[in-house]
Amino acid sequence: MPNIHPSGTFRLGDRAIHRLGYGAMQLAGPGVFGPPKDRGAALAVLREAVDAGVDHIDTSDFYGPHVTNQLIREALHPYPDDLVIVTKIGAQRGADASWLPAFTPEALTGAVHDNLRNLGLDVLDVVNLRIMIDVHQPAEGSIEAPLTALANLQRQGLVRHIGLSNVTAAQVAEGRRICEIVCVQNHYNIAHRADDALIDDLARDGIAYVPYFPLGGFTPVQSSTLSRVAARLDATPMQVALAWMLRRAPNVLLIPGTSSVAHLRENLAAAKLDLPDDAVGELEQVAKLLP
Repeated sequence: MPNIHPSGTFRLGDRAIHRLGYGAMQLAGPGVFGPPKDRGAALAVLREAVDAGVDHIDTSDFYGPHVTNQLIREALHPYPDDLVIVTKIGAQRGADASWLPAFTPEALTGAVHDNLRNLGLDVLDVVNLRIMIDVHQPAEGSIEAPLTALANLQRQGLVRHIGLSNVTAAQVAEGRRICEIVCVQNHYNIAHRADDALIDDLARDGIAYVPYFPLGGFTPVQSSTLSRVAARLDATPMQVALAWMLRRAPNVLLIPGTSSVAHLRENLAAAKLDLPDDAVGELEQVAKLLP
């Protein structure tokens, strides 16, 4: 049985996948730009992930750009039948490594074809539309035009399922009126819990929620609390953060990223970490702690 089996499964589109997956973003160079320092090590991480039972890999053709998708293809193609590759469109990279919106129908169409070509696929399993009204965080505004363009690509048979990333609850509601949404990918962790209500709403409707930055945005005092709990459980802070999110709701799918095989193994071991009630109680207070 795969190492990550204890995480359980949840349905993403038409597939039931293990809740603990892998995010490929860190396989690119510094700042998610350019090639990796060690291409062989990057390929080894991808192969180790699949060998360990990971059946959900998160990527994008604007990582690099093109780098992570090309690595995934080199390491894993032809892909296992049970592997779900989730990608993102809606952004592009400037020559200075900046992140730029790419929302026009032409840009979105080009991005889908870039992902297909670099991954070596005829159809993309899941495509998340990354909303870039604000590059760094969700910001209100209609998503009808770009999502309609992506839904048209779905009707053409290039995309099986559609998700949303960097969105507000209102944008999720708007999106669900336009097409079926199978997942939402936002910044969320023990310290950053703005999406608590959204997670619960999506869980009731069987829609996956995919948090990123499991340790992002922590104050020193929040980090020290997490580290103290981790030390008591003989675990790493990342393992505790991941275990807490797996416990948070059944629709949470995790995509921790790393460029190290050793760290990958540590992350996947979080599926087996059983948090005692007193640790959960302490962790629940992290979001309320001030600097």
